[in-house]
Amino acid sequence: MNRRFIMMLVAGLLSLPSSLNAQHIPTLEEAVNRTLIKTEGGGSVNWMVDGERYWKWERNANGGFDVVAYKAKDNSKEVLIPAKMLVNPKTGKPMTVRNIVFNKENTKALVYTNSKRVWRYDTRGDYYVLDTQNGEMQQLGKEFPESTLMFAKFSPDGTKVAYVSQNNVYVENIADGIVTALTTDGSDIIVNGTFDWVYEEEFGCRDGFRWSSDGQYIAYWQSDTSGTGWFDIINNVDSIYPIIQRFPYPKAGTTNSAVKVGYVSVNGGATTWIDLPGDPRNNYIPRMDFIPGTNELFIQQMNRSQNTNRIWVSKIGEPKPVNIFTDTDKAWVNTNDNVLWLKDNQYFTWTSERDGWRHLYLISRDGKQTKLVTDAQMDYENEVGVDMKKGIVYFIGTLDNYTQRYLYQAKLFGNGKVERVSPLNESGQHRYVMSPTGKWAVHTFSNAQTPPVIDMVSFPGHKTVCGITDNAEAKNQYKSLGLNPKEFVKTKSGNLELDAWMIKPINFDASKKYPVIIEVYGEPASSTVQDVWGGGDLWDQYLANLGYIVISIDNRGANVPRGREWRKCIYGEVGTFASEDQARGIQELGRKYSFIDMSRIGITGWSGGGSQTLNCMFRYPDVFNTGIAVAFVADQRLYDTIYQERYMNTPQNNPEGYKKGSPITYVSGLKGNLLLIHGTGDDNVHYQNCEILVNELVKHGKIFSQVSYPMRSHGIFEREGTTMHLRKTMADYWLKHLPAGGR
Repeated sequence: MNRRFIMMLVAGLLSLPSSLNAQHIPTLEEAVNRTLIKTEGGGSVNWMVDGERYWKWERNANGGFDVVAYKAKDNSKEVLIPAKMLVNPKTGKPMTVRNIVFNKENTKALVYTNSKRVWRYDTRGDYYVLDTQNGEMQQLGKEFPESTLMFAKFSPDGTKVAYVSQNNVYVENIADGIVTALTTDGSDIIVNGTFDWVYEEEFGCRDGFRWSSDGQYIAYWQSDTSGTGWFDIINNVDSIYPIIQRFPYPKAGTTNSAVKVGYVSVNGGATTWIDLPGDPRNNYIPRMDFIPGTNELFIQQMNRSQNTNRIWVSKIGEPKPVNIFTDTDKAWVNTNDNVLWLKDNQYFTWTSERDGWRHLYLISRDGKQTKLVTDAQMDYENEVGVDMKKGIVYFIGTLDNYTQRYLYQAKLFGNGKVERVSPLNESGQHRYVMSPTGKWAVHTFSNAQTPPVIDMVSFPGHKTVCGITDNAEAKNQYKSLGLNPKEFVKTKSGNLELDAWMIKPINFDASKKYPVIIEVYGEPASSTVQDVWGGGDLWDQYLANLGYIVISIDNRGANVPRGREWRKCIYGEVGTFASEDQARGIQELGRKYSFIDMSRIGITGWSGGGSQTLNCMFRYPDVFNTGIAVAFVADQRLYDTIYQERYMNTPQNNPEGYKKGSPITYVSGLKGNLLLIHGTGDDNVHYQNCEILVNELVKHGKIFSQVSYPMRSHGIFEREGTTMHLRKTMADYWLKHLPAGGR
C-alpha cells in the first residue's frame, strides 16, 4: 500500500462525522444485561406525613444503607434510621429490608424483611417494629412460621399492628405482644384479608383489610374459593417425581370465588358481614375503604360483566348498606382508585367515561348531584395529587400527542377549565410523586432519547426548587453509542390514523429494502408506542443493527388517552381488530417508505402480544412471514374470568367473539415460520395454551419450532441463564428465518 493512498484513507476517516466515529453497536450481552447506560434516581419516593419531607435509601460511608429524609424546600437531609439499627436481633446480621412504614409521629417504623414472592410480588415475609429513638427492634407474629406475615399496618393511634398470616387476620398489641385472632377459618379454601389469584392479578387486590378511623374495627375481604376450578402446574425439574402446585383459577365463563366484606372488633368476636345484593360469585368487590374520619365503608361493587359499578355506603352497626351512586357503560367500567372526599364528606370525586372522555366528576354524598371537574376534550388519565387549601386537583393527560404525557390542573369547585402545568419546552412524558399537601412534587421528565431528569418542584407554578439528578452521564453514554434514535411516525388502518415508531440500523441506506420486525401487544391493558425513556431501547437497537427495521404500532383498543371510543370499540372483538390494524398498518408503512421490504415482515409479542402475533401469522399469512409468540393465549376461553370477560363478556354470551378473537381458530392459515416460546410454570397464561395450540398445529400438518422453559413463570426470567438463552434464541431465529440486511 503506497504512502499517498494511506494518507488519503486517513484523511477520509478523519473527515467522517464524529457520531460515526463514536458508534458502538450493543452486543447481545450488553443489550440483555443493560450495562451500557446507567441511570440514577429511578427509585420510589416516600413522602412523610407532614408533606414537607420525603425519605429514601442512601448508601453510607461504610457501605450500608441509611433511611434518609430530605426537605423539599432546600434539599437538606437528616438520617432517620441509620443502617446500624437495621440489624436482625436474633442473628446480629444486617437485614435485607423490603420496605419501611412510619407511624404518624415517626417514632416507630414497621420494617418488612425476609420477603417471599406470592405470584408476581413478594407480599409475605417478616415484620419488626423499630423504635426510631432508641433502636429497639421487636418482631411481630413470632408464633407464626417464618415469612408468612402480610400487609402489616399500624392502627390510627399507633399502639397496635394488624396483619395477615396464612389467610387469617390478626391484631397485635405493641406494648405487650399479645396477639388477637380476628378470623380463624382461613385455609386453602377460605381466604381472609388477602385475595385469590384472579383478584390479585386483574384488580390489583393484595392488601385485603382496612383499619376503621377510630381504630376499633377491622374491615376485610373474604374469598370462598370452593367451586372454583383448580389449576395444576407440574414441576418436573426439582424432584425425581413430579411436584404438583394447585391453586384456584377461574377461567372465562366458569365459577368465581364467592367474595364478601365484613367488619370485626379489634378485640375479637363475630364478623358482621355486609349484606350486598346479588350472587357473590357473579359480582365483584374490587374496592373497599373507610370514608375518612368515619366508621362508614365506601364499597365499589361490579357485576360480573363489569359494565356496572354500584357504590354502597355501609355504617358500622347499621344492618343495610345504601346505594348512593351507580356508574354504567355499554362496554365496561373501571375501578376508581383515587376517590377523594371533600367539604366534610359532602362530595366525593369520581372518574367516568360517560360523555366519551375519561373525566373527573364531583358526586354529592346522596348521589343526586354530578358536576364535571375536567371539561376538556381529553382523558383524565390518572390523579397526581390535590392541594386541598387551594382546591386544585393535578392530573396526567395529553391533548393531542398520545405518545406523550403532561401535568394538568383544574379547580375542584371551578368551571371545568383545564390548564397545562408541565413545561412547554419538555416534550415527552412527565411523572410526579406529589406530597400529601399538593405543595411539592418529585418530577421526572424523559422521552425516548432523554434519560430521566428528576427535580423537586413547588406548586402552584411548577417551579424547580432543586435538581435531584439530570442523568447527564447516562445521556452522554447513550449519545456516544451513535445509534439511530427511535422515530415516531404515523400510519393508517383504513381511514384510522395510528401511532407507530421505528428504529433503523446504524448503516441504514434508504436506497435499499430492509426486513421488518414488529413488536406488538395489541390488547386493552397497555400500549407500546410511548415517547418515554426505555433504557435506550438496547434490545431493539441490537435487533435493528443485525440488519432489521424494528417497528411498533398501537392498534385500536390500545390503552392510550384517545377517548372512550378508541379504547372500547374493541369490546367483544379482542384480537380481531388488533391483527387487522397491525396488518393494514405495516402495509401502509410499506407504501409510505420504499425502504421497507414487504416480503420480509416479522412480528413478535409477549402475553397478549404473543396472541396477536399468532393472529397476525394465521389470519394474514401473506403479510407476515415469520413470527415469535411468547407466553401467549391460544384460546381466550383458557384465560381468567375478570380480564377476559371485561372485554369479551362470557363465552356463553359471546361464543362467536371468542372464536373470532382466538388464534387457534385460524391455525390452518399458517404459511410462514413460527416459533413458540412458553414457560411451563406460568401461573398467568398457562402452558396449557401452548400444548393445545401445538396439538392443533400438528393436526393441520403445520411445521413450527418450539422452546419451553421448565418452571419459568409468565416473565420467563427465573433460574440461571434464562433471559440470555431466551433472547439468543429469538435473535438466532430471526437471522435464520427472516434474512437480515438491506438489499
